[in-house]
Amino acid sequence: MSEPAKDRRLALRDRLVLIAECRIADQGLAALRARDLAAEAGCAVGAIYNVFGDLTDLVLAVNARTFARLGAAAAAALREAPADPEEQLVAMARAYHIFAATNNLSWRALLEVVRPTEQAAPDWYLSDMEELIALIDGPVSSIFPTLPPEDRVVLTRTLCSAVHGVVLLSLAEVSAGIPRERADPMIDLLVRSLIRGLPR
Repeated sequence: MSEPAKDRRLALRDRLVLIAECRIADQGLAALRARDLAAEAGCAVGAIYNVFGDLTDLVLAVNARTFARLGAAAAAALREAPADPEEQLVAMARAYHIFAATNNLSWRALLEVVRPTEQAAPDWYLSDMEELIALIDGPVSSIFPTLPPEDRVVLTRTLCSAVHGVVLLSLAEVSAGIPRERADPMIDLLVRSLIRGLPR
């Protein structure tokens, strides 16, 4: 492939990702259609599949950007939080809730994209997830300095899972969830109770 052709391919890729990102943010993942994307990008439908294997690959590219923004929000919350590690964990949990609430459809696309069961998670996802886990692991390590590394990883992921569950059910407004206006206080209580309830 010539350099001009490569440049055009990369430009189309970037354009499709930005268009898909806006459509997902405005209308949700279910509204993403190849024909609409092609019309807005000014290309043939087949050109999409010359750049991406399928629409799932395109969604994964969008999700990579969303996940990076989520990680940046958590990192910013950590920087702005007090030095106390418990307060840092609470701040990051709140940041997760705020991000999910203010970027709801984009955040849901992280959960809704379907990959074949035998297909491993993309490298970017594993890398970004490890960076996010590392942010949370810092305060956890300060609170539990003698906890074995493998136990600390489990605790960190348990904290993530617990906060995620509260946020997910609250934003979905299902009967089992917490009302949105009460989610932050309950997230605070959850994180503090879990941390304080464990031996040190």
